[in-house]
Amino acid sequence: MGADPSPLPPDPRRDWSRLDAAARDAAYDNNAAVPDAAAQAAARNAASAAYRAAHAGALDIPYGDAPGTALDLYPAKSPAAPCLVFIHGGYWQRNSRDLFACFAQGPAAAGWSVAMPGHTLAPEASLTRIVDEIGRALDWLAAHGPAHGIAGPLVLAGWSAGAHLAAMQLAHPAVTAGLAISGVYELGPIRDTGLNRALSLTDAEVAGLSPLRLPVVGKPLAIAYGTAERPALVHDARAFHALRSARHAPGPLIPIAGAEHFSILNDLRRPGGALVRAAIDLIEGKQA
Repeated sequence: MGADPSPLPPDPRRDWSRLDAAARDAAYDNNAAVPDAAAQAAARNAASAAYRAAHAGALDIPYGDAPGTALDLYPAKSPAAPCLVFIHGGYWQRNSRDLFACFAQGPAAAGWSVAMPGHTLAPEASLTRIVDEIGRALDWLAAHGPAHGIAGPLVLAGWSAGAHLAAMQLAHPAVTAGLAISGVYELGPIRDTGLNRALSLTDAEVAGLSPLRLPVVGKPLAIAYGTAERPALVHDARAFHALRSARHAPGPLIPIAGAEHFSILNDLRRPGGALVRAAIDLIEGKQA
């Protein structure tokens, strides 16, 4: 953790109006930017299936009526242990919580509980509804978590689109702190890409669901990114941290050297990884 020694890559959005559709799509295409993205995802999915099979005691617990609105819980030995609430990514329209179960390993090794909420995917749900569903999952954890052995402070974490959702729900009263990994915090350019075919973002959503346009939440928030990420994501992370720092909101900026959009999560899965340490520091009050 610490300052990013690498030069800041140019932000393609500076000349956004001059870019054609393909170039705009490429600015947010994490799969195309990582040659072995498919292999990494396949390995992740296999490891997650094995982890769920070995920890099957509290899976698929509904918090809402829609099919995707369920939680997987991995309680620690102590109900008072902190709990990492991890929201998966996929640009709000792909993936599911079960495919990310293996990333409970790092926090679990530190003695933490882990909760993984799912949500309805776009286009079935609008982004407004998806943000609301994560809030409902947090409501459920506050009310029912203790009955499932999860009664400690909640650190709301997310990766990619999940980092956006974590930032949007940082103010939830059940949340103590947040960890946003490789997120998108400005939605305006997203509307100009093929991602918007499923999202159909409205003017109100761009204005009201872009963390970079909203009042700063004063709770601690660690913002992490890989130095080999797409430049748009690097700039979003740095801009979001700068905005929060200007308002004296606590939480470090965490560049993970050499990590790209997928490998960055190795630092959450690995016991003692940088993202596990960041979560611990948020609870222990050591955040910058």
